[in-house]
Amino acid sequence: MSFGKIYDIAGSAINANSLRLNTISSNLANAESASGSEAEAYRALKPVFSTVYNDPTLSMTEQAASAGVEVKGIVQSDQTVTKRQEPENPMADADGFVYYSNVNVVEEMADMLSASRNYEANVEMLNQAKSMQQSLLRLGDRV
Repeated sequence: MSFGKIYDIAGSAINANSLRLNTISSNLANAESASGSEAEAYRALKPVFSTVYNDPTLSMTEQAASAGVEVKGIVQSDQTVTKRQEPENPMADADGFVYYSNVNVVEEMADMLSASRNYEANVEMLNQAKSMQQSLLRLGDRV
């Protein structure tokens, strides 16, 4: 595998995890946001990823070694929003209900740890590939 492919694969993973961290950030920022109606309540965002095979003419083993990540889109969580009886809240509807986002903070924090570790692992992969390339260049100087 060429170093270019390594950079492409790790780069696609870094971009995907960066987007994942951005959506988690947005979700956590809106975790306790209130709304006057269910339709206006914030719903957690989730990125959707898929595998990208860079060269479909290769065998499955070779394809697996050149597979990257593609962001297909961002979807809203379909979990129900929290409805609370709070007639004194200025956001309350005519029946005294306030609607809160469906963000699960514990789930988001676990997802954040996973995304940041994945991001770090791919950055380390880039650093290792760079180190290998530098070692090859030093070998060429000695010959």
